[in-house]
Amino acid sequence: MESEVRFYYSNNKYEEINNILKTYKELKYEGCFFELTIQYDHPMKQKSFYKKEIDGRFRVRTSRNIITGTSKAKISWKRRVEQTFQGIVNNEEEVELDFKYDELGNLTFLLENVIKMKKIESYERYRNVFFNKDVEIVVDKYPFGIALEIENKSKDKSPNETILFWINRLGLDINESFRLSWDDKYTQLCKEQNIEIYKNVKFGLPMPQVK
Repeated sequence: MESEVRFYYSNNKYEEINNILKTYKELKYEGCFFELTIQYDHPMKQKSFYKKEIDGRFRVRTSRNIITGTSKAKISWKRRVEQTFQGIVNNEEEVELDFKYDELGNLTFLLENVIKMKKIESYERYRNVFFNKDVEIVVDKYPFGIALEIENKSKDKSPNETILFWINRLGLDINESFRLSWDDKYTQLCKEQNIEIYKNVKFGLPMPQVK
């Protein structure tokens, strides 16, 4: 299970948030990564991951360190479960598997041509990662805004204890967190601002903006 909270801000907060996090000596800065995430659906419509009773996301993600240029890749499955929204933090089922970046082509061929999974949507973002043994805090720059995510990593403390500690430390209000996924936020913004919804969310395209 993954336990986390997420907050959204306008793009002009990007440097400010990163600089604030860099002042905390107990957090290590892993770096900034450019990520491309592709989301796939089950080949059979009646078993769609997007159906309410499943409510999952199957993703293939590539990540490139913008300083060193090294790349990595992973497959992940993330699903909302009955207890996802029962507490003050999100609790979701998550499984991740790393694989070699140079095997991406073979994996994509298997998913799309053998298993016949359907490519549904994709998105780009820049991810800044801060961490210690108890927490991972990321600052994600999407084409439509900034997401600040706090995720419990502690083996000794409860998710609530870890996450609430950092919410208070950063002066945040738990009531301002967004409980749904990036695609829910993006779709909400497009509808509110009357902007076309793209299946592939990329920098350079007309995008709504978090204000």
